[in-house]
Amino acid sequence: MQRIRSGTNFVSYALGALTIVALRDGHVDMPPSRLRQPGDRPFGADLPEEVRLVDGRLRLSVNAFLIIGEGRHILIDTGAANAWEPSMGLLPEALAEAGVAREAIDTVAVTHTHLDHVAGLVAADGSDAFPKLRHLYVPQEERALFRRDARLARCHARCEGFGDGFALSDSVAAVAAHGHEVGHTAFEVASGGEALLIWGDVVHVPSIQFAQPELTWEYDDDQAAARATRLRMLERAARPGVFVAGAHLDFPGVGSVTRGGEGYDFAPA
Repeated sequence: MQRIRSGTNFVSYALGALTIVALRDGHVDMPPSRLRQPGDRPFGADLPEEVRLVDGRLRLSVNAFLIIGEGRHILIDTGAANAWEPSMGLLPEALAEAGVAREAIDTVAVTHTHLDHVAGLVAADGSDAFPKLRHLYVPQEERALFRRDARLARCHARCEGFGDGFALSDSVAAVAAHGHEVGHTAFEVASGGEALLIWGDVVHVPSIQFAQPELTWEYDDDQAAARATRLRMLERAARPGVFVAGAHLDFPGVGSVTRGGEGYDFAPA
């Protein structure tokens, strides 16, 4: 996987015959207590030194990923638009900086329905963020959750459900990664003998969850399932020729995973 070009809010990579564009939507700051020890115990004064804080809070990048190739522009996750913190909503700016028109995006697939992954379907001015969209894919288990969001009412009727193994294209397939949310899903992109696992919210705090994957997140819907999924995804990502892309890994959120000690190590691409 080779880095091609970059700007403030985007980085492009070559993956075989495909182009992968990491897009910055912004960031969100969270209290350290969101990070949980086994037994659903929040961290207090015993927060490990390796966990990086900004003004006493965890800073989580918010990233989306665009797959270009085979005559398609497939966007995985959409950012938050203006539905959450003012530090988010940069996705349209990132696309413009990367030279990609919003009208070029024909398919959106979301890893799950938390608002920092779906709210960007509607632009800040209330219009369709992707006016030429042909397919909108939402995990089957989360279609009802998606349709409860009044802000996304214009999108409710057009969302299509999918499950494990569903092919978005010849090169992109869904991989069940349930736990963080009931239908949370990763997408594996394969081309030229390499693979990229776009895994959504498998890891929230990269400074510690690679080394200690047993740690969970307060907003994990099922913490035991999320922990098991993280271990399974890390093992999958540690295979030769596989890279990962994470919604909350430090921007651009793309790199490789190797086994290290009792946990794993992450190296940015």
